[in-house]
Amino acid sequence: MSSTPAGTQRDAGSLRPITRGRVRTSDRVHDELMSAIRTLRIPPGASLSETDLSARLQVSRTPLREAIARLVDSGLVSVIPQVGTTVGRISLRDVEEARFVRESLEVSAFAVACGKADRGVGACRALLAEQDRYRAEEDLAGFFDADEALHEQIFVISGYHGAWTVMQPMKVQLDRLRRLAQPDIGSVGDLIEEHTAIVDALEAGDVEGGQQILRAHIGRVRRYAPALREQYPDYFTD
Repeated sequence: MSSTPAGTQRDAGSLRPITRGRVRTSDRVHDELMSAIRTLRIPPGASLSETDLSARLQVSRTPLREAIARLVDSGLVSVIPQVGTTVGRISLRDVEEARFVRESLEVSAFAVACGKADRGVGACRALLAEQDRYRAEEDLAGFFDADEALHEQIFVISGYHGAWTVMQPMKVQLDRLRRLAQPDIGSVGDLIEEHTAIVDALEAGDVEGGQQILRAHIGRVRRYAPALREQYPDYFTD
C-alpha cells in the first residue's frame, strides 16, 4: 500500500496568502496553517521552512514565528535543533481522546436540542441538500465541509455553540484522520443516510434514537483507524 495518499505532498502544500485586515497578522497566519494541517494540505511529518512559508503566505518572519510558536504549544508542530520544524504526526491516543470528547459533547447537545420547542431543522435540511449536491459533483472537500457544518448546527440549535468552538483545537487530530479516511464518492451516500436519520430524529425529538445513531456515526473512526495506520505508517506516531 502507498504511504502517501493521493493529492498530498511531503512539504507545505497549497496555502492562501494572508491579506490585510483588522485581525492580527500572526492570528491569521496561525489560522491558515492550522486549517492546512487539519485538512492535510500540509500532511503529517511535512517540513516547514520559514523562507518558503513566508513567501507562500506573503508575510514577514515575525508574525510567522509567532504563529508557529502557538502551533508548537498546541503539539501540532515540533521544532528540533539541527533537524528543523516539522508538522506533528497523528497520535491514535489523541484521536481516541478527541472522539470521546466529541461524542460526549455532541450527544449531550443533541439531547438539549431535542428539548427546544423552536428546534427548526431547516438549516440542517439545506446542508443535507448541499451534501447531496457535492456527491453529484464528486466534490469530496465540499462534502466534508458540509458534513462539519451539519454537526455544528446541532450545537447551534442546542444553544451551546461555544462547546463546538472550544472542541476544535482538540479535534484537529480526529479531523486529520477523518480527512485521511475520506470516503470515495460512491460511499458518501451511506454518510448522507446517517446524517438524514440524525436530522429526522432531531425533528421528531427522538433523543434516544438520535443519540444511538450519533454514537455509531462518530465511532466510525475506531473501525478505520488501524487500517489507515497500516496504509500510511509515516503519518502516525503510535
